Amino acid sequence: MSAPTTEIPGYLAGTWTIDPVHSDVTFTVRHLGVSKVRGRFSEFGGEIVTGENITGSSVTATIQAASIDTNNADRDTHVKSGDFLDIEQFPTLTFRSTGIRTDGEDYLIDGELTLHGVTKPVTLTAELGGIGDGMTEGSKVIGVSATTEFSRADFGVGASIPTAVVSDKIKIELNIEAGLQA
Repeated sequence: MSAPTTEIPGYLAGTWTIDPVHSDVTFTVRHLGVSKVRGRFSEFGGEIVTGENITGSSVTATIQAASIDTNNADRDTHVKSGDFLDIEQFPTLTFRSTGIRTDGEDYLIDGELTLHGVTKPVTLTAELGGIGDGMTEGSKVIGVSATTEFSRADFGVGASIPTAVVSDKIKIELNIEAGLQA
């Protein structure tokens, strides 16, 4: 995302609804310390509210934990179990921004992530892909990419699984397209 609002072509204040068809939420975790296992969540939603100044904006999002897909049904079943996400007890992951600040040409989105019933502060490094015309006449879309990394131990995820098997660090990558609400 660019620094001042005046440098963002087509910038609009408003409320934008995340389009899950044109967005993705993915993660990466190391397995046995030597390889990376990637996965995604297929069911999620939320809003981006752009303020008059982009640092006055906010983000909320909810991810359905049961929608995890690591491209392996047995692994997905294990990750959904009490050993990791415990989707029966904790069906959603949520994020709520608490502030947006600049860092050179990037934005840092500070917020609270709730995962496995635990809420902790996280910071996403974000880049604005742009604001442009949508597929229907008069509609507008915004694109934002963001990444963060956090400790699964901080959230009590997979506490019985040694870090030699599954790394403690989980990297999340978001590529979001959202449509401006009328």
